[in-house]
Amino acid sequence: MAAMRPEPSTLAGPAAPAPREPGPIPPISCYERGRQPLGVAVAGAFLRRAGFAPAALDLSVEPFDAARVARAGLVVISVPMHTALRLGLRAAAQVRAVNPGTHVCFHGLYAGLNAAWLMEHGADSAIGGESEGPLVALAEALAAGRPAAVAGASVPGRVAPPHLARLDFPAPARELLPPLARYARIERDGRFDLAGSVEASRGCRHRCLHCPIPPAYDGRFFVVPAEVVLADVRHQVAMGATHITFADPDFLNAPTHALRIVRALHAEFPVLSFDLTTKIEHVLEHRALMPELAACGALFVVSAVESLSDTVLAHLEKGHTRADVFAALGILRQAGIALRPSLVSFTPWTTLDDYLDVLEVVAAEDLVDHVDPVQYTIRLLVPPGSLLLERGAIAPYLGPFDAAAFGHPWVHPDPRMDRLHREVTDRVAAAARAEQDPRVTFRRVRAVALAAAGRVPEATPGAEAAAARRHRVPRLSEPWFC
Repeated sequence: MAAMRPEPSTLAGPAAPAPREPGPIPPISCYERGRQPLGVAVAGAFLRRAGFAPAALDLSVEPFDAARVARAGLVVISVPMHTALRLGLRAAAQVRAVNPGTHVCFHGLYAGLNAAWLMEHGADSAIGGESEGPLVALAEALAAGRPAAVAGASVPGRVAPPHLARLDFPAPARELLPPLARYARIERDGRFDLAGSVEASRGCRHRCLHCPIPPAYDGRFFVVPAEVVLADVRHQVAMGATHITFADPDFLNAPTHALRIVRALHAEFPVLSFDLTTKIEHVLEHRALMPELAACGALFVVSAVESLSDTVLAHLEKGHTRADVFAALGILRQAGIALRPSLVSFTPWTTLDDYLDVLEVVAAEDLVDHVDPVQYTIRLLVPPGSLLLERGAIAPYLGPFDAAAFGHPWVHPDPRMDRLHREVTDRVAAAARAEQDPRVTFRRVRAVALAAAGRVPEATPGAEAAAARRHRVPRLSEPWFC
């Protein structure tokens, strides 16, 4: 995200340069799960309230605009996820080529996790946690010609902890972004409708070992005021949205807050549908809420099932068991809500039998259309600061930090699993490029996995034609959950 401000400090000497006249500040997003990027909309609203004039740029749907960054004294790149971080580095190089002297700041979840490396490789600052407050302070410091070492921001020579102070949220500045028609849509009943997204809370009170949120939030979460969330939904409905994704890491971390919002939305927009993300254990804990969520418009729940192996779930400290997954599936089905699981299909503890078991359960429970094929390729990521690094179980498989991948590579003790990961990834990527039916992709993934185990799949004549005739459950057209 780029900012409209003065000539930046390089932090190379004790004296800050004199400020110059403000120029356009384009907040830059590179990727946010196919959604209109909330990281830019919120940061843009904070900057605008502070007197700046943000002019956002979303490189996932529009080309790099050199004119927007050429006069910027501050460029802020939003990196809420791993993919965005990798793309953000390319964006930073483009920014430097156009405006070598500008101050480049990375902000968001993965900026905090990778702050030390970013400082060593050209970033002028990085902000994690509830980053918008320090971001405004940084912009104001640079505008006044002061050093960039504001509270909450990492700078060369000083890595700051994630900023975890409660913020006074303005409504996200959606008008800074391309229209909703440029982003993922909700597919239902054979049509694709416009979809929006909001956050009712940030952070998470849980500490799953493989998740990037616990190292940043340390078990804390912050609710966004209901009136701010409702204003954001109204704005997107006015833009044509008929469905809303609650993009919270876990919507039911604060169930009373969540219910207040969905009840208000249903009262104001009775035909508006939504989806949410929550833990399997929250489905069990709040099973009595599921019928009301369905009545208020919930179409599906995304939940980090990750694995059906109790061994793998224990290593990840997920807080649920294999039996809990089946119980949650039954609760949601009874309420009329689809479960869309996310998976970590490859971990050092996942056996080939475990992988095949997931595929067999997906087929037996008629979940093929509920699981986007990319989920069968997901490999455990061990980023800097991962809580997995505090446990000895992963040490035998782990390699040194790979800066290019922003994580620690690992090798499976069974070479078949690493070969399977490469082959499944290639198959799924090719299927996505060809816009292949997910049921066809599933059968081909299953055939590859069976072949790895020395087994031959049974032929199913006419299966591909039957797949094309079925009624698919609602889904978003962007398949990445994280």
